[in-house]
Amino acid sequence: MTPLPGPPATCADTDPDLPDPLEQLLGDPLDPDNPLSYDAFLAADERGDPLPAGRALLDAYGLGAEFVPRALGGRLRQADELARVLRPLFRRDGSLGLGHGAINLIASAPVWSAGSPEQRRMLADLLLAGGQTAGAYTELASGHDLVASKVRATRQGSGWSLSGRKEVINNVTRAHAVTVLARTGEQPGSRSHSLFLLDMDSVPRDRLRFLPRFRTSGLRAIHLGGVEFDACPLPGSALVGEEGGALESVLRAFQVTKAVLSGATLGSLDTQLRTVTAFATGRRLYGRPVSELPHARAALTGAFTDLLIADCLSTTVCRALHVLPRMTSLYAPAVKYLVPLLTQEAMDRLAVVLGARSFLREGPQGIFQKHLRDLPVGSLAHSGATVCQATIIPQLPRPARRSWFVTPPAPPELFRIDAPLDDLDFRRPEITAAADDGLLAVLPDAAERLRSDPVLGPLCGRLTDSLRSLRDDCLALTPRGASPLAEPWGFELAERYALLAAAAACLGVWQYNRDRQDPFLRDTAWLAAALRRLTVRLGHAPGPEADTEAVFRELTERCERNAGFDLIGRRLA
Repeated sequence: MTPLPGPPATCADTDPDLPDPLEQLLGDPLDPDNPLSYDAFLAADERGDPLPAGRALLDAYGLGAEFVPRALGGRLRQADELARVLRPLFRRDGSLGLGHGAINLIASAPVWSAGSPEQRRMLADLLLAGGQTAGAYTELASGHDLVASKVRATRQGSGWSLSGRKEVINNVTRAHAVTVLARTGEQPGSRSHSLFLLDMDSVPRDRLRFLPRFRTSGLRAIHLGGVEFDACPLPGSALVGEEGGALESVLRAFQVTKAVLSGATLGSLDTQLRTVTAFATGRRLYGRPVSELPHARAALTGAFTDLLIADCLSTTVCRALHVLPRMTSLYAPAVKYLVPLLTQEAMDRLAVVLGARSFLREGPQGIFQKHLRDLPVGSLAHSGATVCQATIIPQLPRPARRSWFVTPPAPPELFRIDAPLDDLDFRRPEITAAADDGLLAVLPDAAERLRSDPVLGPLCGRLTDSLRSLRDDCLALTPRGASPLAEPWGFELAERYALLAAAAACLGVWQYNRDRQDPFLRDTAWLAAALRRLTVRLGHAPGPEADTEAVFRELTERCERNAGFDLIGRRLA
């Protein structure tokens, strides 16, 4: 199979009439004769091993090039484009999307951020040739607390000696290169760890031992293992960036991975919603389709709306990496916190509609239980919900004091789906957010512009009231409260921030994409439904029912014509 050329030189790849290249290659997932069907992925999941046909297809496609910047010969240009490229994989199988796909972004991003020209060239050549990578950041005892990492690297002549074990590492036994976080100093704080890039072909095999595989209830086909180093010698050239600079490099790179993975994993909810919509429109109860029952219709419409909210937020944050990189240390954990939450709750409601069929491991609805098990495991990749909230909390007082209701709204290119951006620069995101929060500045601006709209005006007014309340509460935080050691109500502030960021993203996407051909995206029905759901989550009374009938009609029409449920709604295979 000839590798595909990847995304074109402009953003014309958002044409809804053209399927994604990977979507075309993966084929019809409901075709039993397709070696990449749902049945094939379910069988591989039961065995607990990756589907060989899936890995072969991605190798032939040259997926590794999607993670390599164009300046180094790859196809990586925009973060939002990469999320859309990966989305078809997560529609089929999270194990394939993460274990043979996105893990390469997690492992390589710190090298693109801080690596030497020689390291960047080596890693680019490896990925372009179809090699695999792994990111050995965490340890079982300390989880996502990277500062507590115990693996140690000590100076040995002109090189280093690496000792200790890394556990629950995806793909480590198959990786040709591994990025390893190790302690290189004794001082407390963030300057005691360094990052190393290991060429696994040159590492002495008598100085490392692969640990037994960890089995999981979800993502059964990924290979989570571990590696133990025993005074393993490394050349001086293995150090990525400066000594003691690992946490800065990793935190900067993880802003990219949090945004991209949040957008990519929406493919899983797409499959869940498609499976249940097809069931609900075809199954009859009480003399009519299940989809006409009020509870079922509300669950379907709500899940579709939540998917659109999640896509608005993830797409906006991906684009912020290019447009507002000084703010993405605040935006990225917000999207990584909220998107899994919205997705999990939507899947739980859809499971109620599917009933007992949600437990079946085979047949037309068998794929549902697989994605339902996969999501909680996949959402923990390199940072769970609590870590994301703890990252948000210390950054809130500064924009609350100096930005909200003062800073101008973010520029239109943050929200324009078709607008091309400069190539992603992994070095630009800041470790701590600046004060000028242009995303949340959209809310008071929209409240002023839309105040005469009988539906959107009151909704924007409630959002502005919530922003004002959040500002007051953030300014009241004590020094301890504005830290990861915050009391529980501090974590509630982080959730409120994420919800307001999602509302601002929805408003921006609607405002700046009204020239697109899609009449649904131009209409206010989906926006009103989205803002209503977000205001309810923020504690406001539900208010008048939004025009959910138009949203439900769009859902069923897309299902019938086999189009995606995301913002672009491209035709599927």
